[in-house]
Amino acid sequence: MTETDVLISGAGAAGLTLAIELARRGVRFRLIDKLPTPFPGSRGKGIQPRSQEIFEDLGILNRVVAAGGLYPPQREYHDDGSYEESLVVEDVAPSPAEPYHLALLVPQFLTERVMRERLAELGHAPEFGVEMTGFEQDEHGVVATLQTAHGPERVRARYLVGCDGGRSFVRSTLQLDFPGKTLGVRAVVADIVLHGLSRDAWHRFNEGDMDKQVSLCPLPGTPFFQLQAPIPLEGDIDLSAAGLQAFLDTRLAGNELRVESVSWASAYHMNARLADRYRVGRIFLAGDAAHIHPPTGGQGLNTGVQDAYNLGWKLAADLAGAPASMLDSYEEERRPVAAAMLGLSTKLLDAAKQGEMRRGREVHQLDIGYPDSPLSFEMPARSGVLLAGDRAPDAPLAGAAGQDCRLFDLLKGPQWTLLGYEPGDARFAARAGLHIHRIGTHEAIVDVERHFEHAYGLSKGDWVLVRPDGYVAAIVDAANLAALEGFLCSMGASARVQAPTE
Repeated sequence: MTETDVLISGAGAAGLTLAIELARRGVRFRLIDKLPTPFPGSRGKGIQPRSQEIFEDLGILNRVVAAGGLYPPQREYHDDGSYEESLVVEDVAPSPAEPYHLALLVPQFLTERVMRERLAELGHAPEFGVEMTGFEQDEHGVVATLQTAHGPERVRARYLVGCDGGRSFVRSTLQLDFPGKTLGVRAVVADIVLHGLSRDAWHRFNEGDMDKQVSLCPLPGTPFFQLQAPIPLEGDIDLSAAGLQAFLDTRLAGNELRVESVSWASAYHMNARLADRYRVGRIFLAGDAAHIHPPTGGQGLNTGVQDAYNLGWKLAADLAGAPASMLDSYEEERRPVAAAMLGLSTKLLDAAKQGEMRRGREVHQLDIGYPDSPLSFEMPARSGVLLAGDRAPDAPLAGAAGQDCRLFDLLKGPQWTLLGYEPGDARFAARAGLHIHRIGTHEAIVDVERHFEHAYGLSKGDWVLVRPDGYVAAIVDAANLAALEGFLCSMGASARVQAPTE
């Protein structure tokens, strides 16, 4: 029997994010997937601004952007052949606090390829063609049975994480309820090589007519268009090139489009479902194993990535001896986020049925936070400004030597980050796993244009503790530094404050 710390079942976007998080913290893990090769399709293609911030931290944002591009305008055609163009997402300018403002259009298989490359740089790789066939757990770990090309194998892990999709073997074996509803919509999605359309727009035909609606979106970085269309709830559909050609000919009478080939295709019923629990003992769920939803709004892949980003540092902290409350917070923080996401995606699906596709700030995921988390602490309590549990904003700064920098540069990495604003003589002792930055007029980092002060709502002497996943854990004023030290200790991190000198 082999041993590891974390066994991850499912090497999609959520599983890969979790693997990268564990790899850069030196945690032992195995990442397995029953598919013989990586997933070849573009089902999840939107990368929201919050996920872009995560990808920057993971060291892959530039590569993801280069692999894809921005959403083109949507071109809605009328019966007479004329059309109107509009933006799929609101055109909002970036700000110092929110540097990424537009969703990226990147086929899922390209995003996951970039993630596998990053994982390889960290010395790891997914194991494809390895299927989990059973598992059992006790108070110390999980023993899983795997079917590999060389026969059965038993693995003992401290923890098991099911990132194995909407039909999760891990979830079903745990016999967890997966309540929700079927939304009465069945659709086809396919990556096709298509001739007869320009690649400068997302082409939409017969909007608002669920019997005839067709969407054809060019996928940057590939020769493909993504075909999306509602189909009857019952009956077979031919997903071959010839079958999809006949499908388009029926819905778009007189068109001159030609389907040359099909790279990947699927016909599926849309559902909105949420697992009753995200954790059973030493076993966790993340991504589509925990929640499934309609594709409207581009929320699913992003929510799965953020599940894993939340869980990864907590697993590493637990394995390093952090209090049990750290892992307990995973479900408490992430399940409400998924519940809200399902509601949003369903609302956007209803709008799409009426031919309305415009998406606003609600899909960006920048406003997600954990104000009620046990990992959030304020002293004194705050209101009307940034709160503990909120996403940590970015801010342009400058080094004392004159070079420009960003607050995100200081937060990047697997550590906690403690920020003192005009801290005076108050100091915290350095320690492993905690980066301390003093920001002020005569400090190593200067808030030249006061963007940091304004974004965080700070007064002189305030300290801000930022979690490894980029959320504010604590904000305290100069009179409560001892309370901050106590909070650090409760999180499994200690830093002794040095009192100001007279």
